[in-house]
Amino acid sequence: MGSVREATKKLHAVCVPFPAQGHVSPMMQLAKLLHSRGFHITFVNTEFNHRRLIRSKGPDSVKGLPDFQFETIPDGLPPSDKDATQDVPALCDSTRKTCLGPFKELVTKINSTSQVPQVTCIVADGTTGFGRQAAQELGIPEVQFWTASACGFVGYLQYSELVKRGIVPFKDETFLHDGTLDTPIDWVPGMKNARLRDIPSFIRVTDVNDIMFDFLGSEARNCLKSSAIIFNTYDEFEHEVLKVISTMFPNIYTTGPLKLLERHLPETETKLVESLSSNLWKEDTECFKWLDQKKPSSVVSDVVEGDSAILPDQFFEEIKDRGYIASWCLQDQVLAHPSVGAFLTHCGWNSTIESVSEGVPVICWPFFAEQQTNCRYACTDWEIGMEVSPDVKRDEIEALVKEMLEGEKGMKMKQKAKEWKKKAVEATAIGGSSYNNFDRLIKSLH
Repeated sequence: MGSVREATKKLHAVCVPFPAQGHVSPMMQLAKLLHSRGFHITFVNTEFNHRRLIRSKGPDSVKGLPDFQFETIPDGLPPSDKDATQDVPALCDSTRKTCLGPFKELVTKINSTSQVPQVTCIVADGTTGFGRQAAQELGIPEVQFWTASACGFVGYLQYSELVKRGIVPFKDETFLHDGTLDTPIDWVPGMKNARLRDIPSFIRVTDVNDIMFDFLGSEARNCLKSSAIIFNTYDEFEHEVLKVISTMFPNIYTTGPLKLLERHLPETETKLVESLSSNLWKEDTECFKWLDQKKPSSVVSDVVEGDSAILPDQFFEEIKDRGYIASWCLQDQVLAHPSVGAFLTHCGWNSTIESVSEGVPVICWPFFAEQQTNCRYACTDWEIGMEVSPDVKRDEIEALVKEMLEGEKGMKMKQKAKEWKKKAVEATAIGGSSYNNFDRLIKSLH
């Protein structure tokens, strides 16, 4: 009986990420940090992603540890064995409509066993409102973890305002190329010199019932009904928008960059959690050998999304000294490599915060969501990036790369990126703002 009693005293966090790689990875970082502070962890993937994890890392990857367990819930979509992210609008629509029941059942089942401690809190991704709802219905404390940028969050909070002002929905598709998106918007607090195109891209609709417009706008607003919100950022980096968020919602915890906080994990903990992976694709480690042969700051790394392209052998022969194509690599480790001088990125938040953590400037090529917002900040407020024009041409990319690696502007951006890295390291150092905020978060979850 002693061990059961002991178990009931231990804190137990159930972590539920939105089921896409860019959300699973930061949630895993947070879960490992909570584990290092004595929490029992239950990490909840969808059945689809659980199978992908087994395919990429083998069955041992989901065995977990005695006090770090993996569980699954269905995502409500038709079964599939495809090794790629599911259709995002369908996934958003389905998780919102179908996941509350299975997730509540899972938490209730966990609480009915004496093998693990009672659930003391639920850490739900900011876009899995069902996690927050389940916690409230079951009377369990919860916090939201917004895995994207704080500036993106403020952008999503404008969705209802854009409707009120009659800007969205657009009448027809002409707004995409008639200059409408360059309209300045001066009413968003904390976002100076913003244009319509800098607001997360799901506003570009002719129907307000569009799944992504409705989903992201309402999920962001619903975060404000939570007891607290965690951001993977640091105070100095996004200070203006964070100030705005804290006036609307005082209980926020800026604990990032989480990857840099991980350096405080004790060695025993690091070894323990090395077996826990969140990569849904097989990792390519050969790229590091290739990078080792290159001069310092001479390589531009790039992220390409989509299914694997089949390229002819001649292509690989042609690029062998100049380029390397990897299926899936540990991006933070690539960015940390001394030979990397710049990063051609879509400006997703994980890519942006990892670039900053390693002091690498960015060439921005945003596609969707709040990538446009991050791009705007990278090129203006943070002064670490240059944007690729929407009508992308190879000559332009070549010019941007040359400028970034050898030009005067590029040197300034490199310097600025190094300054932001220094501040990120300071924020996550013992006594730094993010370190202290993580401490406060732990105390609030006791």
